[in-house]
Amino acid sequence: MNISTGRQGAVLIAWAEGHVDGSNAQQFHEALESVLNADDRVMALDLSGLTYVSSAGLRIVLLVAKTLQQRRGRLIVCSPPKAVRELFQISGFDKIVAMRESCDEAVAELNTS
Repeated sequence: MNISTGRQGAVLIAWAEGHVDGSNAQQFHEALESVLNADDRVMALDLSGLTYVSSAGLRIVLLVAKTLQQRRGRLIVCSPPKAVRELFQISGFDKIVAMRESCDEAVAELNTS
């Protein structure tokens, strides 16, 4: 699992690659939390490079979303592969964390919030 980051306007974009399961979920959490600056309020989490995510990984996405909500901001998950999107839908996470088909769409939405 790898995390890389960039910015577009006020939006922090994090790209996740590989897989996230119980064995590396804590590392995933630490990697995402470490890229957040104290004044970051909005993040687009690009999952296009993710090959697998378990319930432990979903929990981390929820924790990061809550961190941003406490800052009066938000997280949008974007570009999930079909299997990851289906997991979000089956688990109901797509009702809790916003999901967009493309990161361009997510970034545009977050830059206007």
